[in-house]
Order: sequence, then structure tokens, then C-alpha cells
Amino acid sequence: MRVGVPKEIKTHEYRVGLTPAGARELARHGHQVLVETGAGTGSGWADDAYRAAGAGIAAGAGEVFAEADMIVKVKEPQPAEIARLRPGQVLFTYLHLAADRHQTEGLMRGGATCIAYETVTDRAGALPLLAPMSEVAGRMAVQVGAHCLEREQGGGGILLGGVPGVPPAKVVVLGGGVAGTNAARMAVGLEASVTIIDRSLPRLKELDLQFGPRATTLFATTEAIEHAVLAADLVIGAVLVPGAAAPKLVTREMVRRMRPGSVLVDIAIDQGGCFETSRPTTHSAPTFVEDGVVHYCVTNMPGAVPRTSTLALTNATLPFILALADKGWRQAMLDDPHLAAGLNVRDGEVTCLAVAQALGLHHRPVHDALVVPSPGP
Repeated sequence: MRVGVPKEIKTHEYRVGLTPAGARELARHGHQVLVETGAGTGSGWADDAYRAAGAGIAAGAGEVFAEADMIVKVKEPQPAEIARLRPGQVLFTYLHLAADRHQTEGLMRGGATCIAYETVTDRAGALPLLAPMSEVAGRMAVQVGAHCLEREQGGGGILLGGVPGVPPAKVVVLGGGVAGTNAARMAVGLEASVTIIDRSLPRLKELDLQFGPRATTLFATTEAIEHAVLAADLVIGAVLVPGAAAPKLVTREMVRRMRPGSVLVDIAIDQGGCFETSRPTTHSAPTFVEDGVVHYCVTNMPGAVPRTSTLALTNATLPFILALADKGWRQAMLDDPHLAAGLNVRDGEVTCLAVAQALGLHHRPVHDALVVPSPGP
């Protein structure tokens, strides 16, 4: 198979879909890898590193999209990239379609087979291709939140860990999954006062055992969320419903009642955000202030640390990329139902139920897309 790796074009996105080590593994399996020139530069890999791994270097994105059977990316395709996709081609990347009707409809028109990292599952029901970036985003959330609390950034001028005689900042983490746990770990390490809120009692018990007296766990009710958020200096939104739009746990009214200079970091913004006042931002303009509260809602947070992020992502995606290349997308999914869960769009139809429900679109079951004959390749 010919595997294409274009340069990411989303604002301040420096990650790349495949490391040179990943390209070498594909070449060892007999596949051709074509990487757009400069694609790895932002993550610290020059074109020569890919050449040494057995990959070819393309002069531009047009050549990559035209020649590749499968496109491997990081972020959702931008309009110019969607226009280059074609029927019979496989796209393997983060999509986050539930919060993006325009992209979904564009992919449906393009006719490509679109597989989303964020809905691939594992035997435990977890999301192995979302986990590494959730780890990065969770840890970054505390880092950027602490920065936003500085007065110069519009925050309340509060040091996260306090000092002797001065209380630490109050940090509330909404969601005890991978991102939330990593955020809590960082906040606890900086000696903040940490509260984790989740709707799963078994998960809360696990977190209680993990953090002990260093963090407080609360069951998620509207009252518990409201009480904690209004008292917080930093709130980190880390809730996730796989493939679906994030629930709005913090209302506009709650934000109005928060202390001026408080900070909201919305890790869930890729899925629409879990704060009612959230709207997507970029690394070049990461924050905005609404009702006196600083909002950080960057949609590609891990893009700020591309070397770490790309290494972590390729570690997780490479086995699936190899399966898709070795077997073809259909057989790979028939052999692995967890990979099949990643299929989001096929033959112009949405195959992910959560996406179809979120956008009010017709849903074609993945099983039908795999076994029922269709006009597409």
C-alpha cells in the first residue's frame, strides 16, 4: 500500500502523522511511504530522517493526496485537504465530527473511507488512540491554567501552589478519565487544592485510592458541580462521551457567578466543549475573557509540544496503521472490531452512531459498511 503523510496545515499545528521510525516499520512490511517535504520539521525530524527510513519525499500536499492509498494525519482535514480526498482512499486521523457538521458533510461528499482515531476502542472499552493525546492535554491543562492565573494574562494573580501562610489555588477537574487524571496528577504535584468530579462511582473509588488525601473526589451532580466551580480558581473540563458532543456541564449562569480572574481550560473543546461559554481558540490567540473569566479553549493543545506528542501518538497508531496497510481497511476491520469502531464515514454515509445522532444525520451501521456490497471500492 502507498501511505501518504501530508504536512499539517491547521494553525500552529506542528505534529506529524508518522515518525521516521514508523515509516521504517511500514517500509519493512513492504509498503511505500510518501511524506510531504517539511512535514516533520515542527516535531524535529528533517526530510533526510524520513529518507533514511525508506520513505519518499513529495514536493507538496497535492502529490501526497494524489498518489497515496491511505492518508495518515494528526488533525481533522482542513477544507483544502477535504477537496483532495477521493473515493477509495482511506483517511486515518483525528476527526471529532460530532461537533463539526461542515467537515462531516465535506467528507461525505468526498467518498473516502474515514477512520477516526478518537473512536477506535480496545478490549477494555477504552480509547487507545485518544489516550496519549489526552495524557498530554491533561498535563498541559494545569501548565497553561497556572499561566492564565497570572495577572498579566488576565487571571486573578494566584500562584497555583501558594506559599507558606498563603492558601493554594483551588483546582476543579471535571471528568476522571485519562485527561482528567493526568490534570489532577499535575495539579496535586504543584500542591494545589484539587477536587475531581465524575459520574462513575467505581472510577471515583479508583481515584480516591490513587490520590488519597491529596485530592477530593465528588460524585457529579448539578449541585456538586455548581458549588465546586463557583469556589474554584481554575476549572479544567475533561469530560468525554466517545464520538459524541461533550455535555455542557458549566452553564453561562455559573460562569457569570465565578470570581473575576478565575480560569477555565476546556480540554473537551474538540468535541464542542463542556463549558457553555466556550468557543474554539488557537495557539496564536489561545484565550478570551467572558464575564471576567479567562477561557483557554485551544483545539489542538498537544500541538504545542509536538515532539512528545508525535512520539506518543505514533506509538499508539502504528499497530493499526500496519494492520490497515497489510490487510486493507475492510479485512483489517473484519478481523478487529475495535478498529472497526473507528469507522466514521464510508460511501458518503455516517457509520458512527454518536456522530449521526449529534448531527441529525442518517446512520449506516458499521457492519453494513463492512459486509453489504456498496457502489464504492
